[in-house]
Amino acid sequence: MNLKEKFNKQSLRSHAGLWLMLVAILAMESIACVQYFYTRATIKADAVYRAQSELRSAEQEINTAAVELEAAAKMLSKMAEFCLNNPDAMPGCVNMLFETLENVEGAGIAFVPDYYPQKGHWYEVYGTRNERTEKGFAIRQIGGADHDYTQSEWFNNGLTKDHAYWSNPYADNEGAHAIVVTCSYPVRDADNRVVGVVCIDISLSKLKFIFDYLQVYPDSYYSIYTASGKDIVTPDTIPGRKYLVLDEEIDATGWKLSIIIPEDILYVELKRVGLIVNILMLISLALLVFIMYRSTKNAYKMIEINNQKERMEGELEIAQTIQSAMLPKVFPPFVDRPDLNIYGVVHPAKEVGGDLYDFYVRHDKLFFCVGDVSGKGVPASLVMAMIRSLFRSVTAHEEHADQIMRQMNDPLTEQNEQDMFATLFIGVLDMETGVLDYCNGGHNAPVLVHKRESRQLEVLPNLPIGIMGGFEYVGQTTQIQRGDMLFLYTDGLTEAENKVHAQYGEERMLNLLATTDGMPPRDLVETFQKDVNTFVNGAPQSDDLTMLAIRYQISAIVMRNDIQQIPTLSEWVDGLHVPDELNMPINLALEEVVCNVMLYAYPGRKDGKVFVEFTEIENEQGKQLIFTVSDSGIPFDPTKQKEADTSLSAEDREIGGLGIHLVRQLMDEIRYERVEGKNILTLVKKVNSVS
Repeated sequence: MNLKEKFNKQSLRSHAGLWLMLVAILAMESIACVQYFYTRATIKADAVYRAQSELRSAEQEINTAAVELEAAAKMLSKMAEFCLNNPDAMPGCVNMLFETLENVEGAGIAFVPDYYPQKGHWYEVYGTRNERTEKGFAIRQIGGADHDYTQSEWFNNGLTKDHAYWSNPYADNEGAHAIVVTCSYPVRDADNRVVGVVCIDISLSKLKFIFDYLQVYPDSYYSIYTASGKDIVTPDTIPGRKYLVLDEEIDATGWKLSIIIPEDILYVELKRVGLIVNILMLISLALLVFIMYRSTKNAYKMIEINNQKERMEGELEIAQTIQSAMLPKVFPPFVDRPDLNIYGVVHPAKEVGGDLYDFYVRHDKLFFCVGDVSGKGVPASLVMAMIRSLFRSVTAHEEHADQIMRQMNDPLTEQNEQDMFATLFIGVLDMETGVLDYCNGGHNAPVLVHKRESRQLEVLPNLPIGIMGGFEYVGQTTQIQRGDMLFLYTDGLTEAENKVHAQYGEERMLNLLATTDGMPPRDLVETFQKDVNTFVNGAPQSDDLTMLAIRYQISAIVMRNDIQQIPTLSEWVDGLHVPDELNMPINLALEEVVCNVMLYAYPGRKDGKVFVEFTEIENEQGKQLIFTVSDSGIPFDPTKQKEADTSLSAEDREIGGLGIHLVRQLMDEIRYERVEGKNILTLVKKVNSVS
């Protein structure tokens, strides 16, 4: 090879290297530009997401406060309507509102001119916060020529609206002495004519709680607009400066809440990083010839791997959120069922798992299940979601556990291309009789805890669901006593392993259950969690762990508004094991009170409920048995009924009154209160006092 050929070949290599380097530089610059705009879009999307999330949170806070204030306005209106014949009772109505609510600046009742001639042309009873007073608020009549409330926006709109009305902000110099917005509601007389308006004022300073957590980015501005477009809070925006603006409507008040983010603040970190990246790119050009090919290739691989990892992690987080949202997680779950206490947890071994539990009450029956899908991870979570959906769908029209299991098994088998199955226990507890109808599909036998004794339920060897279509599942029944606890779990509990691969085991589980007499479900489950954590001592677990504890409360009973339910009341009292000499007087007193509720509290209704709760206390005065009877019927205070004159003959005695007279004779103390729309009657019997 001659010199010219060598030169041409070397030149060709040099030119090829130069072009390759130029291509690499352009590629790197292109990548930097793409990353810049992608990052910019990501930052904006993140800001939008965070702002929208916080706006929705703020909206919920305002809506909740608005709903509470509207409910308070309606309540004050109803109290005013009840006392229309007595204008001097109006301060007392306002007083009751202030004792109930703490976040209002002022509240009052204003009547149309000359409605109470004895009170003058204007009559507005108004209360305002005053820390110098003993009660913390002061109530007075502020209507007059110098305060003509009839010209106010809130009053005129309150007269014409059939619903709660929110005013625009205004300066209240006579009442609250602050910039306020007013929620007003009409007051009607017996002929349904509007005769007045109640008002509840909240200071704009109270709205500052919104801004306490709206911190999307530094130097962000915030604004609230009223329905008429008038600003409550106006941001100091700079002309020529670009902003990102996000809005959220406030349904309850008609306001619009905005977050305004300056774009130069939003992207300041991106610009700084971009500058640093450019400097580093210039420095790296000296080494680019040597590392260009390998670095570019490796960079592409790493970017792809990271993107895939981030996508997988993001998808798993979404899946975990969705899966968690499908399971009940509000405990105690049924505030109107004092006879039932439930607590459950699911701890997946991976981000998502195949364990599940579910429960709900329909027609005074508790439907519940606990299951364990074969396999782990995303496939198991999808099957878990299908099983939970089938459970809710089938139990909406079916009440027998074996039929529920059968109707869930067939569609799961038909759609089971991956040959996955699930062990499942289904129970239907009749809350009136305590009869448990259950069916077990290859799952661990639940444990029934009665006082200090625990035993596993007898279960038939039915197949897990998803294995064979058309399988005839056989159900079983057992009697649950009030006070019993039913403990359900998956094999992630008994098969939890420590570092030497020893398993937790059923024996350890049963021994621990024997020590939990009277323990609430939450405490029971948390006790197991601590004990399992102590046992495994940090060893990684390969199986999901699920626990569900159900206590059939002895301390309460719920009855339908049906006189035929009375015998169950006597059975419940017998189960409380009160002293023999007190059993009859307690039974008679409770039967009289509950019968009266069923006969008069829900006129024309069959869907009412009667709640009876039992508490036993012991103090310096001795032991007391306390029974609380509550209902959501029409207000009635039996303690205000005058004493029946039993000295008169049956012909001369007024009708009624003997029932409460009997209760007074049988019990040592009777108290009544009306709380949150409920009649609550408390009966107290001292153990050493026998009537």
